[in-house]
Amino acid sequence: MNPMSQFCHNLDCPARGQVGQGNITIHSQKEQRYRCKRCGRTFAATSGTPFYRLRQTADLVVIVLTLLTHGCPVQAIVATFGLDERTVAAWFQRAGHHAQHLHHHLVQQTQIDLQHVQADELWVKLVGGRVWQAMAMAVPSRLWLGGVISAQRDRHLIAAVVAHVRSCARTLAILVCVDGLASYVSSFRQGFRHRVVTGKPGRPRLEAEGGLLIGQVVKQYVQRRLAGIQRRIVQGSAAAIADVLAVTHGGTGINTAYIERLNATFRSALACLVRRGRAIAHTQALLTAGMWLVGVSYNFCWYHDSLRQPAPVGAPLKWDERTPAMAAGLSDHRWTMRELLAYAVPPSPWVPPKRRGRPPKMPEAAAP
Repeated sequence: MNPMSQFCHNLDCPARGQVGQGNITIHSQKEQRYRCKRCGRTFAATSGTPFYRLRQTADLVVIVLTLLTHGCPVQAIVATFGLDERTVAAWFQRAGHHAQHLHHHLVQQTQIDLQHVQADELWVKLVGGRVWQAMAMAVPSRLWLGGVISAQRDRHLIAAVVAHVRSCARTLAILVCVDGLASYVSSFRQGFRHRVVTGKPGRPRLEAEGGLLIGQVVKQYVQRRLAGIQRRIVQGSAAAIADVLAVTHGGTGINTAYIERLNATFRSALACLVRRGRAIAHTQALLTAGMWLVGVSYNFCWYHDSLRQPAPVGAPLKWDERTPAMAAGLSDHRWTMRELLAYAVPPSPWVPPKRRGRPPKMPEAAAP
């Protein structure tokens, strides 16, 4: 147990979320509990992680969640380990929520230089219905930027994906390649605007980002077969788009090949996304949890062959393997599934409550 790597989880504590401040001590070695000297509260070592208050061992939970993120159906896990299907679903959903918070803390708050982004959506069959899953990725680092699941393929779904991209972007001057859905163009143009502060009263005016480049890939079908592909330059110039594609190694022309390949990765990694499969998700919440868990595992735990670099001379291996998080500068090593699940996301810093009413009167000085 290392108190210097822990933080207080009490939301009412002024020292919440602060690591290495010396306010955390060991409360019980046997029960694996810490204590905060600032607020006096005790908390378990697994607080803030999916392992908190689980009856099964952490090793079993890690094995089950690893299998789930590699396409193993829930029915096979139930038959192998003798677990209840509701227990596996609860672990899956808890791990998905944890992965979503971790993504927001490590990816969205870091502000990455995206340069080239691709977005696309795919339909997913649920029990008694069908939903749409829209996602986005950064092409240079292959980093998954987030996804949204909705029952309708409308502008609200696309606007939510655009919000994920903007929260991850350090600058709004990037190249965006999408398919022929018209909602992408309008959503990126509206979402990638910045305020123009003039000092005048009233709400600041929103101005479009001048460096935003948008390209579309429109596929034409005849009797449900691909008949042709049309590439459109919606915003920007052909020379500017070609320069970004050359710098980011994103192909010779406008394309959505990288996000479509990522869609195939998700369909192979999540059993409920397999077409014509029998392991169909029952609820949209469970599908959302699986999307976040697979996406964060893809970013931090999985090596990507296209990201590897030649190893230095004299190294035992020919290549240095990298994950998308390593390529984006978010990590210096490949995470294990246990490390991902055991990472406790700190809460936001404590802000003292605002005092209301008139300030107290200071006592007058006594006359000499």
